[in-house]
Amino acid sequence: MDGSITRITLSDGTSRYRARYRDPGGRQHEKRFVRKVDAQRWLDVATTAMVTQTWTAPDRGRVMVSAWADQWLAAQTQIKPSTRYRYAGLLRTHVLPTWGSHRLADVTHAEVAGWVAGLRANGSAPATVRQAHRVFSLLLGLAVRDGRIPRNPADRVPLPRVTRDEPRFLSREEVERLAAAAVDDGDVIRLLAYTGLRFGELAALRVRRVDFLRRRLSIAESVTEVAGKLEFGSPKTHQHRSVPLPAALAGPLAERCEGKQGGDLVLTTAAGTALRLRNWRRVVFDPAVCAAGLTDVTPHDLRHTAASLAVASGATVKSIQRMLGHASAAMTLDVYAGLFDDDLSDLAARMDAAAQHAADSLVGVLWAPHPASPPKSGRRAGQRGGPRGDRTHNPRIKSPLLCQLS
Repeated sequence: MDGSITRITLSDGTSRYRARYRDPGGRQHEKRFVRKVDAQRWLDVATTAMVTQTWTAPDRGRVMVSAWADQWLAAQTQIKPSTRYRYAGLLRTHVLPTWGSHRLADVTHAEVAGWVAGLRANGSAPATVRQAHRVFSLLLGLAVRDGRIPRNPADRVPLPRVTRDEPRFLSREEVERLAAAAVDDGDVIRLLAYTGLRFGELAALRVRRVDFLRRRLSIAESVTEVAGKLEFGSPKTHQHRSVPLPAALAGPLAERCEGKQGGDLVLTTAAGTALRLRNWRRVVFDPAVCAAGLTDVTPHDLRHTAASLAVASGATVKSIQRMLGHASAAMTLDVYAGLFDDDLSDLAARMDAAAQHAADSLVGVLWAPHPASPPKSGRRAGQRGGPRGDRTHNPRIKSPLLCQLS
């Protein structure tokens, strides 16, 4: 990089130090300072940025965060409509009120850290704070990749810790009480509690994806209500999976499919439309919870219940992961690790029994007398070679004289 500092005299007689350099594209940049040391510092910063390939044109960082947020959100074509709606809400309520009038180049790491701390101090939940920070960090990351700012000021900002609530598990008896209280929608309660489907996956289940011969449900679609509109798309992890269908649920499900085409939804409202979680919970689920004498139960708790019942039936972590559609077995363990405590106790008991059996067997071997070894082929103890004690088996050279000489 070509850089220089020259002293110039202004029309009023005062002097300034003009620092100039050319960027990698050959464009010249200059700035004037009262002190030469300030001009040199500015030039050194630009030189370091070019050497480390973090240099950005100063005018590219002058875009307002509000304008850049709109551009970033419009480019997020890979996310689901529900995620886009949530991102837009976080921008509107948490990010833009503070950062909308800032230029990208003016956002600093310390200010972002203070903003995060302020959100938490004002009563925002830790999960909400982390989500708002993530959205802000994502749009700043795009600015880095676009060459508008040299680094992401939201990186490595301390975030509040999120504590996961203990999942609620229902017993089989409680599931049946709840299903009985739901009357006509009792089969929906049982499907959620015994298959572990998300409500959106069950609401989007079509007739052609029910295999009654193999008793399998093919989960390839989900439906979510976004701003009052139903949006159909892939499941949460974007992966199709096959879920076992208990035999007791095959009959009621077959009645739901009777007279429908392959592309029709299995479960619908009386008007033939897809189930909406908010309406179904208000009309069916919450009244059934009260009638069954239960408290603090949500539809998602039925998914947790399916996992607990599967573990009680002897299912492995991997099979539960496949049934629930988790991205990895590690995620399954993060949520349901407590369900496997009984397995650990049983494993410890089996290992203890095996160790005790091995110890008892070893004691018997140590105290048992060793059986005497029978003589081999008529030889005496310590005898080597031929039958008479000589060192050769060749009968032609065996003689008393040779034996004595040997």
